[in-house]
Amino acid sequence: MADETIGIVGAGIVGLATAREIALNRPGTRVVVLEKERAVSLHQSGHNSGVVHAGIYYTPGSLKAGLTVRGVSLLREYCQDRRLPYEEIGKLVVAVRADEVGRMDALYERARNNHVPDLRRISREEIREIEPNAGGIAALHSPRTAITDYAAIARAFAQDVVDSGGEVRLGFPVTGISDRPEGIEVASGEERVRVDRLILCTGLHSDAVARFARDTPEPRIVPFRGEYMLLKPERRDLVRGLVYPVPDPRYPFLGVHFTPRVDGTVEVGPNAVLALAREGYTRGRISPRDLLGLAAYPGTWRMAARHWRTGIREYRGSFSMAAFMRDARLYVPGVGVRDVVRGGAGVRAQAVDRDGTLVDDFRIHRVGRVTAVRNAPSPAATASMAIAEHITAAVFGTGRTT
Repeated sequence: MADETIGIVGAGIVGLATAREIALNRPGTRVVVLEKERAVSLHQSGHNSGVVHAGIYYTPGSLKAGLTVRGVSLLREYCQDRRLPYEEIGKLVVAVRADEVGRMDALYERARNNHVPDLRRISREEIREIEPNAGGIAALHSPRTAITDYAAIARAFAQDVVDSGGEVRLGFPVTGISDRPEGIEVASGEERVRVDRLILCTGLHSDAVARFARDTPEPRIVPFRGEYMLLKPERRDLVRGLVYPVPDPRYPFLGVHFTPRVDGTVEVGPNAVLALAREGYTRGRISPRDLLGLAAYPGTWRMAARHWRTGIREYRGSFSMAAFMRDARLYVPGVGVRDVVRGGAGVRAQAVDRDGTLVDDFRIHRVGRVTAVRNAPSPAATASMAIAEHITAAVFGTGRTT
């Protein structure tokens, strides 16, 4: 339908990429982005590692795998066109124990099925040629894995929306959504915005905002805080590129790793501890409302029953730098507590089903004229432009919801 107004709630990178996709490629459509904060990309999009993932980890045939491969290509081209940072510094996925080699080899086959470019399996000696200070007995080397600045990309997306005649309205916390014959009415207190269709890209608040649109209650968001250490400036030369562990397939988090940033800093981490607020970037940030919601949800307790041992280990690292760095030393043996200072933190919006299953793939729901992105896990930033294409196709009837 021509001359439509499409509303998008959430000015993170997925919401802004979707707004940009519609504004640029749907003539006659007006886009308005509604964001509760006073700036864009203040939450997950502005608190991530900056890694452009190549697609090593994802199940072949999954939405994650397909959108990541497509998303990397689009993002690389966009950064080149806009002169935004995009540095292919490469990644090592390192096996440090013999029992990890089989998992690493399975990961290699998965990555080949995902068409990860130039990936190869390397020996202990080749690890040292690429990363002289790294440990490990074997590794996968992904030379095309890159780093970027996702907050800068999100700001560029927002400017594209405005330049295309759209609007990014900040300071608009959504307090209600009503489906009326004349359109979808989005409320923020006494203020109202009317649109023809609505897309929800609200990350940490995706379940809460979706309830306004009468979507299903599951999955629910369980927030996990990831805390980082920073290598001191004089120790940043310990690594040249990204150094990651072989992931444990039972757990969705990748474990402590080394991440150079485009600003020259090097992060070590993150851990993954249950946050006591959806925006709980510090230990002291506690939301009684969020805590009550977590406690009342059966999926929280079922998840905890499956992963309590891992949780204890993660909390030990949160309170003890020595425990945190013990994991890091497996991959770069020369690093220690004296080489790091505490850095920042991010909060991951982990979707959890009622049975306690950690939702691993993208999940998008349709409720009438409302499309709700209920789970957009890593690599959502990497895949943001491809996710935007997927959402746009679904909204306008040429794609599918999942």
